[in-house]
Amino acid sequence: MIAKNKHNTYNTLFHWRSFRLKLVFEGIGVGIFTGLLVVLYRYLLDTAGVILTEVYQVLSSKPLLILAWIGALIIIGYGVGLWVKHEPTIRGSGVPQLEAVLLRKLEISWWRVIIGKLVGGVLTMGAGISLGPEGPSVQLGGAVGQGFSRVFRRIKIEEKYLITSGASAGLAAIFNAPLAGVMFALEEVHKNFSPVVLLSALSAALSADFVTSGFFGMKPIFDFRSLTILPLKYYFYIVILGVILGGLGAVFNAMILKTQNLYVLLKWLPKEFWIIIPLLISVILGFVLPQVLGSGNQLITSLVEGNVPLVILLVLLFVKFLFTMVSYGSGAPGGLFLPLLAIGALIGNIYGVVVVHLFHLDSMYISNFIILAMAGYFTAIIRAPITGTILITEMTGSFSHLLSLAVVSIAAYVVADLLGSKPLNESLLERILQTEGEEIASGDEKIKSLLEFAVCLGSILDGKQIKTMEWPVNCLLVAVKRGEHEIIPTGDTVIYPGDYLIVLTNESNAANINDTLNKMVGSCEF
Repeated sequence: MIAKNKHNTYNTLFHWRSFRLKLVFEGIGVGIFTGLLVVLYRYLLDTAGVILTEVYQVLSSKPLLILAWIGALIIIGYGVGLWVKHEPTIRGSGVPQLEAVLLRKLEISWWRVIIGKLVGGVLTMGAGISLGPEGPSVQLGGAVGQGFSRVFRRIKIEEKYLITSGASAGLAAIFNAPLAGVMFALEEVHKNFSPVVLLSALSAALSADFVTSGFFGMKPIFDFRSLTILPLKYYFYIVILGVILGGLGAVFNAMILKTQNLYVLLKWLPKEFWIIIPLLISVILGFVLPQVLGSGNQLITSLVEGNVPLVILLVLLFVKFLFTMVSYGSGAPGGLFLPLLAIGALIGNIYGVVVVHLFHLDSMYISNFIILAMAGYFTAIIRAPITGTILITEMTGSFSHLLSLAVVSIAAYVVADLLGSKPLNESLLERILQTEGEEIASGDEKIKSLLEFAVCLGSILDGKQIKTMEWPVNCLLVAVKRGEHEIIPTGDTVIYPGDYLIVLTNESNAANINDTLNKMVGSCEF
């Protein structure tokens, strides 16, 4: 009976090599579907952006129509707010929810996430609030991976790989950045560099990028290839910029959480009305400061191409920052990557103008500080330096600035860490599990589940024999993967850093086992 089911735990254990190869082809399939979904998402958002520009042009010439536009925004905000209230897993960027699913602490409906994120995101972001499509694209990809697993009845460990592959494909498709998609999936979502997930995530990211490139072309999001390389003698200014970005990144993370707390304090205003607040603010900004509307990609391009006065830069930074806080705190379906990159670009532009004025650097290097600040600010907030470096490299279409991007990312990471600022998605995940009230995954005790854990250097298990350790109940260590070798564990087997432990447990115990063993194997942060 066991042998008849090709996708059960028994077959996965005893056909591990063919399982890895199968994941590659499944990753390609997930990548193709994710790519097509993100193509639709990008097209709808681009169309909505064009319509929004035309709307404000009409409103400028016919002010009497402003009341009609406000009424439309109230309807949109209330409708999406009701949707978010009844389906809270579509709230915000979706990345923390995806991580909770992988930790077996949250259960989502993949098709509801796809519909809610797609429609809700287009309506709210298309109306001008300061959120981006990249986090939702990651969640959309993860939902595609989960849907693939549920439709074809894959086991839980396979589903986990497919969700990670989908997340990789989502970021790759939205940014035309396949390498960054893979690194984000491994560094931020999956939390380790398992060779199995690496192959499936890379397959998904490449296939998703192939699909989106066929529709939108192979050009990078930002074409900054004409930038002059910053000489090594100016790297001191890069380190100082990284220190500043580390501190400001910690402020960003703290303010995101405080803004959400402020919304909670509005007890007189039901949750379904929260999204109306940033939408109404967008009406004022649409006439006074339209540059801060939307995700911020056009703002970034204008900074590199133009010579914006310092006073205007300071105003844009202040308003964009506050508008992003208000937009994300409302719970609207939208991400933070592009808005925070836009804020980082503004910080870099201001820093560049000040350095050029005080130390008489050539003004052509201001554009360098803009892209460097994007990478450093991303790293300080998300705490994924490799992803930040590669993402900006792919987005700008030039590898000439790789060294300077890495330097500013490291400096920003160290400062943010010293200040005790937690990675943004980690803080949001804790908040979701504590206060949002999503459905916690319980699982079926009759269903077996395989879990994989990477052993880190300096962990409790480092250099220990299996028999000397106290293992949690209701689980069985069934394999130790060491490179290309798969070891059947005994009590005398010694565990080394870099090993991958394959653990068998009941689905109902998976979340608790996951928490306990994650503490034992240590934290492999990058």
